Amino acid sequence: MKIVVDDKIPYIRETICRLADEVVFLSGAAITADDVRDADVLVVRTRTRCNRQLLEGSKVQLVVTATIGYDHIDTQWLESAGIRWTNCPGCNSGSVAQYVECALLLLEQQKGLSLHQSTIGIVGCGHVGSKVKAVAERLGMQVLICDPLLGNPSFVSLDEIERRCDVITFHVPLTREGCYATWHMADDGFFRHLSRVPYIINTSRGEVVDNKALLAALQDGRVRDAVIDVWEHEPHPDTELLDRVFIGTPHIAGYSADGKTNADNMVIDAICQQFTLPHPGKIAPPALPNDFHYTGSPLDLYNPMDDSKKLKADTSQFEQLRNNYPLRREKKD
Repeated sequence: MKIVVDDKIPYIRETICRLADEVVFLSGAAITADDVRDADVLVVRTRTRCNRQLLEGSKVQLVVTATIGYDHIDTQWLESAGIRWTNCPGCNSGSVAQYVECALLLLEQQKGLSLHQSTIGIVGCGHVGSKVKAVAERLGMQVLICDPLLGNPSFVSLDEIERRCDVITFHVPLTREGCYATWHMADDGFFRHLSRVPYIINTSRGEVVDNKALLAALQDGRVRDAVIDVWEHEPHPDTELLDRVFIGTPHIAGYSADGKTNADNMVIDAICQQFTLPHPGKIAPPALPNDFHYTGSPLDLYNPMDDSKKLKADTSQFEQLRNNYPLRREKKD
């Protein structure tokens, strides 16, 4: 068996090499049809477009993306071609919740947001949104949820989020069709309907928030400030918007070592299940350095301002910062 793997997926190399006769590690953005023609499995991140152009005529039986999102996979074509695909739902939900918690604490410390007196609107209450809800409640915020797909009678409409919230955070997949399409969900109309002057957080997909409309809303004073981890036209974010936001990071909210190893283990599980292979064992995240100093604050474990400063200093390093991300843990072992 041959497996082709995105070479920027951390911690997986030793374990996945036990599963196949040949494992080839390649840059995700550079994987070609020739690379996968004789492969049985393709393991990717968001930078590999998995579609007919890449996979037609190949031996690939299974595509696994080590991510929650899968808008880079043409699922309809893969299914029609008899190629199984799977993502890693919830793998980095704890990591994104950590990112949002730390961003909220920084908004309180540096921008004067009183968390105990604020209402947060969470748009999307799946794996990530539900953990963000728990974080916000622990911080003493009033929480409103908008997720019409779940049909929970206690949830509210997007209109109510626009009217009542001091912070609005997005945790939805990117979809372009249907009644609840999320492409440009936060567009110029959304920002013009805001009753308060909220903070905006986006850690879902860049296209969920119209970046030009957000910049205009920031410039016009309809949005107080923003925390943005995902961007339209990645890896080339709007530099004017990046300079304007409070925190701007290179799509790394889910990049904790805990989230990465969760994804690795889900990838290994999927391959073993597909080909009825003996399981090689679980992958564990690396430990924090012995000299790590922990006072009990979430900001000891992670401060998103560090990632923001690096990106704002040199936007051309967007992919480099993602591909060489330092060790980050969600908790101290």
